[in-house]
Amino acid sequence: MTPEPLRVLLLGGTGEALTLGQALEQEPGIAAVYSVAGVTRHPRLPQLPVRRGGFGGAVGLAAYLQQHGVHCLVDATHPFAAGISANAAAAARQTGTALLAVRRPAWQPGPDEQWHRVADMAAAAEALGPQSSRVLLTIGNQEVPAFCAAPHHRYWIRCLEQPAQTPPGAELLFQRGPFRYADECRLLRAHGIDTLVTKNAGGAATRSKLDAARDCGARIVMVERPPDPPEAEVATDVGHALAWLRSYLQGRW
Repeated sequence: MTPEPLRVLLLGGTGEALTLGQALEQEPGIAAVYSVAGVTRHPRLPQLPVRRGGFGGAVGLAAYLQQHGVHCLVDATHPFAAGISANAAAAARQTGTALLAVRRPAWQPGPDEQWHRVADMAAAAEALGPQSSRVLLTIGNQEVPAFCAAPHHRYWIRCLEQPAQTPPGAELLFQRGPFRYADECRLLRAHGIDTLVTKNAGGAATRSKLDAARDCGARIVMVERPPDPPEAEVATDVGHALAWLRSYLQGRW
């Protein structure tokens, strides 16, 4: 008799989630559903069944896990999607579902880098100081309104979608990574950027902006990531996540 497949709900929204979803397309013994929140209008998707939109908090997610008999919940959302991760942890705890968080390692400053570390966007806006600066924001479109509290700076905002609110005079740069070091240096110099504000998302795809900021003499304001829920197993890359799922599957057999 053919064993029951391992039913996996993959909470996506990152490059790691997409790569993991693509790897699971043909993975024997695993039946995965890819979930996207719908924040980005045209996300890149794997060839898996896709669920779009929110679940209605932890209660709604728990109901979904039970209704669909999900064995493993994989949280491969952005490291800063703290609300989604908290809901995932609560739903997994409530239903007894195994929980795996896929988190690329956080960046660490190099020997020639000095970061101004802050806890959130409000602190980042305050850290810009009273003197006018030329600021590149690489924080995603949802966090931009926090910088309306510091309107005396000139902003260039890298984003995929139009932010709900922007500081006066801000220029939007609709760009999707990865970005090359040479292009990042060219961007910083072309606009005379003296300050980079970014999230500690980790990963090689966008590390080049930190190297460029260092070499172009721009200060770096780094918003640190929130902690993961303590109950989650953590995989630092897609290979680790796949190995964890395969091990879990073998344990069921």
